Amino acid sequence: MSHAVRPERRIHIVQGEYKVTDDPDVVVSTLLGSCVAACIRDPSTGVGGMNHFLLPGEDGRSHDHEAERYGDYLMELLINGLMKQGAHRDRLEAKLFGGARMMGGLSDIGKKNAEFAERYLEHEGIAVIGKDLGGERGRRLQYWPVSGRARQAYVAPGGIDEKPLKPLLIRDVGDVELF
Repeated sequence: MSHAVRPERRIHIVQGEYKVTDDPDVVVSTLLGSCVAACIRDPSTGVGGMNHFLLPGEDGRSHDHEAERYGDYLMELLINGLMKQGAHRDRLEAKLFGGARMMGGLSDIGKKNAEFAERYLEHEGIAVIGKDLGGERGRRLQYWPVSGRARQAYVAPGGIDEKPLKPLLIRDVGDVELF
């Protein structure tokens, strides 16, 4: 009896998007600079997802076509999408990535995004079990929503930096594979 290996399906998301799935063969990927991606799952039901937001939320902003760029809107969509597929709010766990300071001299939107994401999840009672936020380099991120596995590579100015990372650059990453 032969065991066929099922092919992995890659779904790439960009700013303003999110994806929820319970398919163990799906990996969700994105490229982050100052943006933040929240990877959230319910380990008991095997449903998870990722979002990618450009700016933190703003009080008093209406949910119009511009809303899709904002963290508060995308966090709400991701959490509601998880619950619609059977996840339970009290079992959700999250990993956060991104929030780099990409340009000196300008306001540090990456830091604001990272602080927003952490504050939002704390307010919602969702445990952050791993994170890699800040720094000055972009990241390529892959997330397997069903297993919760995450893998990232830092992006150097000329592409992917293949030098080993210094341990001091890794901040509370939990179960994260760096490559």
